[in-house]
Parts: sequence; structure tokens; C-alpha cells
Amino acid sequence: MRTHFLKFILAAIALSLSACSILQSDSSDETRGWSANKLYAESRTEMAALNYEKALDYLGKLESRYPFGTFAQQAQMDVAYVHYRAGDQALSLAAIERFIKLHPDHPNVDYMYYLRGLVNFNDRAGLLDFLSRQDPSERDQKALREAFESFKLLVERFPNSIYAPDASDRLAYLLNAMAEHEVHVARYYYRRGAYLAAANRAQTAVQNFRQAPAIEEALWIMARSYDAMGMTQLRDDADRVLRANFPNSQLTATGERPDKAKSAWWKIWQ
Repeated sequence: MRTHFLKFILAAIALSLSACSILQSDSSDETRGWSANKLYAESRTEMAALNYEKALDYLGKLESRYPFGTFAQQAQMDVAYVHYRAGDQALSLAAIERFIKLHPDHPNVDYMYYLRGLVNFNDRAGLLDFLSRQDPSERDQKALREAFESFKLLVERFPNSIYAPDASDRLAYLLNAMAEHEVHVARYYYRRGAYLAAANRAQTAVQNFRQAPAIEEALWIMARSYDAMGMTQLRDDADRVLRANFPNSQLTATGERPDKAKSAWWKIWQ
């Protein structure tokens, strides 16, 4: 009997301490009693001040306390944006995918597709890339391909979206970047005497990115690689296509693209 009574006393003390802790925690929360409108307004203020950690705290409380309605949905969208602005690509993409899954018919879901494209578009475009002015075609292509698919889906599904024109411009840029990547690899192989690999990589660029400016160099690499391997028929075919599509090309005379000394095309997005 004494044992049961002792356990009861200990449980009561523990419960009392827990309740005191909760009350103390609640009393120290400045947002206690704030309305959904107040929480959202404060989160926007913190976002404008670039206080992303505080903004995320307010947005998290907004969604947990008021899980239904437009404020909660807007909070989910803002969480994705804040993570993007803070440079947390993985968290931003996770928030975007969550929103699209929960609200596929939301009137602003087009923005989430656009934001997903932006997150991948700017992947690894950090301080070191800025300082080195790294050509995007030399980066890992996974993020570029995912950005391309996001922008492409936006343009196809929401052609009247206010984000569609910018997405279309970025699609053209990404096509160029992916073509440049293939040519970059082909050029690497060619300079090291791996002529078959160079020709195959250049041919991939020609087949998949017919309208990209990089195709000029891809054709030149193909012609020179086939020539080095003694494949005269294939060399002549590539050379003929090069001259037909780029009659004023300087590559055939100098072996260098005339725009190499100029500002690179990809720097328009820097």
C-alpha cells in the first residue's frame, strides 16, 4: 500500500513540474495569442529584413496554429521561398514538392513550379562560382536538367502564367548551357586525342540541341575528330553541314570560336 501511495505522489510531482514547464514556456512565447494575420504580417516583416530564421519561426507557428485556410497555404509557399533565399536548396525543394502534392489545383501553383525551376537554376551559384565566373556549362548538369523540366512544365501547363515569359527565356538559356556542356566535354576529349569519344559527344550535342549556338563548334569537333581517325567520308559530311549552317564561321580557318574573347553568353544571368 505504501509503495502504491509513493508512486502516486511521485507521479503527481512529475505532472506538476511538467505543467509548470509548459506554462513557463507559453508565457515566454511572444507570439502567444497572435492571430493568423498578425503572424503572417510579422513573418513578412522579417523576410523583408532578411531575418530568415525568424521568418521561418513565425511561418511554422502560423501553419501549426491555423492549419486550415489561405494563411496556412500562403505560409507553406513562403517557407519554400525563404529557404530558397537563404540558400537552402534541399529544404526549399522539399517544401515546394509538399505544396504541389497537397494543393495541385491551387490558383498559385504555377508559382511553385517556377520557384522549383529557380532553385535548380541557381544550384551551386554561390560565392566561389561568382568569383571564378564559372561557365554554367561546366557545372553538374543534373540541376540544369531539373530546372529545364520545371520551366518546361510551367510553360506547357500554364502558358498564360505571369511567370511563363521569364521561364521561356530561361529555357532558351538552359538549352544553350546543356549544349555547351556537351561541347565542353567533346573539346576535352579532342584535346587529349580521344577522337572517337570527342566525335560521339559532339554528335550528341548536334542531335539534341540543334538550335543552340554551340552546335557550330560541335560540328567542327566532329569534322576534325573524324579527320584525325582517317574517316574521310564522315569528316566531309560534318564539314559540309558546318559550312551550310555557318557559312561565315571562323572555326574552319582558326580553330577558335570568334566569340571566345568576348563576354560569354551565359554571363547575362550573373
